[in-house]
Amino acid sequence: MEIVLAKVWTFWIAVALVVPSILVVLGIIGMYVKKVVMPRYPKR
Repeated sequence: MEIVLAKVWTFWIAVALVVPSILVVLGIIGMYVKKVVMPRYPKR
C-alpha cells in the first residue's frame, strides 16, 4: 500500500511543479515580447 501512495504522491507533486513552471516560462516569453519586441513595431 505504501508504494501505491508513494506513486500517487509523486504524480501530484510532479503536476504541482510542472504547471507553474510552464506558466513561468510563458510569462517570461510574454513579458519579453511586451517589453522588447512591441516597442520595435509601434501601432500606427
